[in-house]
This record gives sequence, structure tokens and C-alpha cells, in this order.
Amino acid sequence: MADATVKEPEVNLELALEHGLNEEEFEMIKTRLGRVPTFTELGVYSVMWSEHCSYKNSIVELKKLPREGEHMLVGAGEENAGLVDIGDGLGCAFKIESHNHPSAIEPYQGAATGVGGIHRDIFTMGARPVASLNSLRFGSLENPRVRYLLDGVVRGIGDYGNSFGIPVIGGEVYFDESYEGNPLVNAMSIGLVEAGKTVSAISEGIGNPVIIVGASTGRDGIHGATFASEEISEESEAKRPSVQVGDPFTEKLLLEASLEVLKTGAVVGMQDMGAAGIACSTSEMTAKGGQGMLIDLDKVPAREEGMTAYELLLSESQERMLIVAEKGREQEVIDVYEKWDLHGVVIGEVVDTDKVTYMKDGEVKGDMFAEHLVLGGGAPQYIRETKKPEYLDEVQNFDTSSLKHPSDHQETIKTLLSSVNVASKKWVHEQYDTTVRTNTVTAPGASDAGVIRVKGTNRGLVAKTDCNGRYVYLNPRRGGQIAVIESARNVVCSGGKPLAITNCLNFGNPYKPEVYWTFKEALGGMGDACKALNTPVTGGNVSFYNENPNSAIFPSPIIGMLGLIEDVENHTTTPGFKNDGDVVMYIGAQRKGLGGTEYLKKIHGLTTGDAPDLDIPFEVKLQESLLDAIKKGWIKSAHDISDGGLVIALAEKAIFSKKGVKVSVKDLAGTDHEVLFSEAQSGVLITLKPDDLPTVISHFGQHEVPTHVLGTVTGDKKMVIEEVGSLDVEEMSEIYEGVLPGIMG
Repeated sequence: MADATVKEPEVNLELALEHGLNEEEFEMIKTRLGRVPTFTELGVYSVMWSEHCSYKNSIVELKKLPREGEHMLVGAGEENAGLVDIGDGLGCAFKIESHNHPSAIEPYQGAATGVGGIHRDIFTMGARPVASLNSLRFGSLENPRVRYLLDGVVRGIGDYGNSFGIPVIGGEVYFDESYEGNPLVNAMSIGLVEAGKTVSAISEGIGNPVIIVGASTGRDGIHGATFASEEISEESEAKRPSVQVGDPFTEKLLLEASLEVLKTGAVVGMQDMGAAGIACSTSEMTAKGGQGMLIDLDKVPAREEGMTAYELLLSESQERMLIVAEKGREQEVIDVYEKWDLHGVVIGEVVDTDKVTYMKDGEVKGDMFAEHLVLGGGAPQYIRETKKPEYLDEVQNFDTSSLKHPSDHQETIKTLLSSVNVASKKWVHEQYDTTVRTNTVTAPGASDAGVIRVKGTNRGLVAKTDCNGRYVYLNPRRGGQIAVIESARNVVCSGGKPLAITNCLNFGNPYKPEVYWTFKEALGGMGDACKALNTPVTGGNVSFYNENPNSAIFPSPIIGMLGLIEDVENHTTTPGFKNDGDVVMYIGAQRKGLGGTEYLKKIHGLTTGDAPDLDIPFEVKLQESLLDAIKKGWIKSAHDISDGGLVIALAEKAIFSKKGVKVSVKDLAGTDHEVLFSEAQSGVLITLKPDDLPTVISHFGQHEVPTHVLGTVTGDKKMVIEEVGSLDVEEMSEIYEGVLPGIMG
């Protein structure tokens, strides 16, 4: 059925509300256009003004985050991803984004297309993706639906990434009832590009052709951006058509073709076709360049018969890009894509207006000012009402000393090792190709952060995704600080200097004052930490409406931290013990406080207390002095203390190396349970040669970082803590490695 024969519905307030717009926004649209929008225009406005595309409820707060830094080449909001200088004439493009709602409904395709979309953001800039990471959150694994979601998400990430040929070098998986029904699937991509050889997502040059390249356009993913901008409900299952379908093999062809076409010099601008499809790419490129586009939708290669202008513009079919080429050189572009068995079709041209005009069947279906549609332009910007949640006073004043603690520390340690949040995630990581392209130095689960070498140089990239949503729930500002600080500490423990962050901000409904207060506080905390560490924000993603019918998720500002190792062969540091006889040392702050710990959750069934204390200036000294010691060759292993506390960090060092250790913790301040299980910040376990002990103590003393010699590495495969007793490393390993396989089969 031809578009012209389709009777479009009458556009009125009721229809606008069905599209996710409110009455005020509908009136704004009519004022901007000077008339009632057409049905197609209403669809375009609804996706472009959705939270997912416009950040209308977050942009004001996002602008407060630090964006400048010595390594920055492309900052937040300037292009599809951030870009930092890593030396040797190279830039590193990186970004993290969410695909939460699609994954809650169709976990396999939701996760797979999340991976594909974030890689396109990287190679759209002319950078070749070299590594990926992810951050995943699920409800309780006792729930069969949660096990189904975990299985589908992991297979989706693995199948797409493995076929596309990019290694997964890091990630994290957490479980908590707050994520029941609303999992978080955040995907991160890292790419490399020669300095000065990036391409912008811009439309300019009157008469230049506009070319759609890649796959055909179908009806999958229509209103996917709108779907991502509303709460999950019982009706969400009916929105499966909003979940896109990915094809990693087509994406691989698109990658190679796109990098090849840039070498021709015929490309003026290039943009990924992700959320909101053609509508988004055309309007964003037009707004950036200040010159309009005239698009003939009849020329778009369609996968299905009778697609309307509305459907063609809003489809989120995967593996597509939009290119503005130099006039007269369009065939060069088309030839490259056809060589790779992909579509390359001229669908319009750059025109001397500041509008995007869409034609179909000889009629104008949409004619809108591009600036009115886009993020940071004419899209609405709101500051929502805030209210401090009432529960905070109660949880932060909870007295953990009132609890009856178990006296058998050995059994407590085994119980913590059996926690799904502490135990090995090898069941997940083994489904990912972690070594493809042969550049991986440390893979997921083998280090505090992932490390990948930069071929042709001595350098390595270090990356980590991190956030403890429990901390943010208990103390939003400090939780936001810790998310940044801990991701940086993991990078440092792996031998890298933190450079910059990308973030994926997962929160509930911003129209709820308590949610928005939490959002503002968490962002404020992130800003505090980024300024102190000099790790500016290069961009990312806001994902609101992460609520199921019962409650909101834990607020989860996931941090993707990027770092650099100057000498990857000699300075890369891993957690496991290295040599029998090495000295085991604790460096950092006192081990005090049990609030928000895995110990409280697993042993007492409580999520309460205040988030761990954090002294940011002290943390900076700790990280700088530790990195300096690593570069000087004194540190043989390093492991951040986080989930489960010091004793779990010690156990993991033993498990990773299959070596024993004998220590005493009597000199560390705090109660027995605090010393062993506190998740107090600014603490690291290191090992070193005995001959270097005086030098290392002096070094950290000069930086005002306390040191405590705990004991030595042994060869008997026992973890002996004088105040606790002896645990067999093999038994601990069996517990640690067996949890997820035992649950998932």
C-alpha cells in the first residue's frame, strides 16, 4: 500500500499524549511550526523530544560536570563519543550507553543491539573499535525470569561482540532485588584513530548529496527511543516491536566500509543511525552544520512493503549510517559500500535552509527547523522538583554495632565467597571472546581493570566500568563520588593513569521529586571526584524511568574510566600473588564502618547504614603514590579493596594465584568485623620483594599514606589470618568459582 493512500490520524492533544508528549510540549510544537504538526512531524518531535534523545530532564545538571582536561580532544556533546589524546599521534574514542528497557523485554536482541549501537558511535568518528566492556545489573537469581534475562543478555553480548570481532576486556555484574524486572545493560566501546583523521557528524555544503548506507530499513525499533523514555509496566511486553534486531556480520561490513570510505576524502560528515533513526541523524547533522536537508523517503531502501514516511523516519533498524559527501563524488562513496555488499543510496541533498524537509510520494510529509528538534537546541530543558527521600535519615543513622555478629569468621568468609556479587563471573566472561585481535593484556576477572596494548607503541589502554548502586542509594552524593574514585583506583591498581570518564546514568522517574534529588546529588558527587582526579567527563548517556511496577532501581551512575599505561609490558599490574616470600602490605585509610557492605546484605539481610567514608584529597595522594611506586617497579601485585572487604580481597589474591598467604590484621584499627569486612574506601593490598620494603615504606610515608605490613606470601596453599584461622585456597576457589555455574547450569 503506498504512503499516499494511507489515511493518517488527526493530530490533536490526545494523540500527542499517546506519543509521550505533554500538553505544554504540544503547544510548543504548534508555536514553533505556526500550525498543527502533521502526523509524521508529530512522530519526529515525539522521538527527538523523548528523554532518550533530548535529555530534557537532565541536560541542565549534566552541564555542571567538568568537561575540560589536558588530554581532551573532543568533549561531551560535541560528537558521537569523547576523544582523548593518548600520545604517539593517536586519539582514543570511548563511550558508554544503556539498552535497559529493550533488554528487559527481549534480552538477547536488546543486549546485542546495545553492543552494536555503541560500536557504531565509535567508528562513526573514524575510529576503529578495539575493545568493549559492559556493566550489568539484575534482580535475584532465585527468580526464573531473572535467570532468563541474565542468560539472554550474556548470550546477546557474546554473540554480537564475538561475531563482530572486538574483545571484551572488562565488565561487572551485580544482583539486587531493586533491579527486579528492570535490568541494566550498559555497553562501552573503545576505539583508536590517528590524530586529525576523525570525521564530524555534520551537514554542510549546499548541493552535497545525502547518502544512506548499510542495511535496509524495516519496521523494527519504531519508537524505540520513546519506549526507553517511560517506565516498564505490564504493557511493556506488547512493545516488543520497539526492540531492534541486530546483525553483527552486517555491522562488521559496515565498519570496514566506513573506515575505507573515509580514506577517499569524499566524506564531509557521517552519523550513526541509532535512536530515532533517520529522523535523528538528519536533524542532528543539520543542526550541527546550520544547513538544511531535503530528503526523499521514497529512495530509502526498505525491507518491507508499504512503509509510510512516519515508519521510515522513526525506524531504528540497525547497521545503518548517514553520510554527507562532496558533490560529484557520491559514486565513490556508493562504490565502496557496494563492494562490501551494502546499500549506498542517495536519498537527498544539503539545501540552503536550516530545516529538515521530508518528501514521500511527491508530498511534503515533514518540514521542521532542525535546531528545534535537538539536544542543546530548541528541545525543552526542565529543572524538576526535588525532595530529599525520607528513608535517608533512617538508614544513615542505623547503628551497626547493635547487630549480633557471627563469631565464626571462617564460615562468614566462605558465605561471602558464595555471594553472587563477590563470586567469580567466569560463567559470564567465558561466553565472550576476550582475546580476539591479540591485543588483550588482562581479560575480565583477571585484573582490577581491563588492559589492552596499543599496537605499534609501548602503551596500553586501561578501562574499568564501576558503580555500587547500594552506596548511591544510602548516600547519593558520596555514592557518586565513590563510583568515580573506585573506577580510578582500579585503573591505578592495574598500572594506569586515569585520563577521563564516560558515564551511564541509570535512575528512576525524574518526575518524582525524590528521584530527581538523588540524581542531582549523585551528579554533584561525580563532579567532586572528577575535578579532584582531573578526569573530565567526555559524554555518555542518561537512562531515566528505570522502574518496575513495584519500585525504582538503586540509583546507578555507571562510570566508564579510561586510563593509560606508558609501558604496558613492564607496568601492567595484576591482583594475584607473584612470588613466595613476597611481603603483603596494606596501604590506605582505616578499615572502619559496615554501612552498605556485602557483609550486611549477605549475613544480615540488610541494605542500610551510611555509605563508606571517603576523604577525596587523601584518595588522590594514595592513587598518585601507588602509581609512582608501580612505575618504579616496586609493586609486584595490587588489588583494590571493595565488595566483601579486606578479607575477600586477600582471598581473591590467593585464588587468582593459587598461592598461600600468612598475615595478621591486629595492627589495623577497628573492630574485628570492620577490619575484615568493611568496604571503607582508599585501601589497597599490595605485595613487594622483601628487599624493597624499607624503600616502599619511606615512599608512601613521604606521601602521607599509612602502610601496614600484614605478612608474607607462602607456598602451602593456605590463607592463614592469625585472628581468624586457616582456610584452604582450593576450597575457597571451589566456592568462588562454583556459584554461577551452579545456579545457571
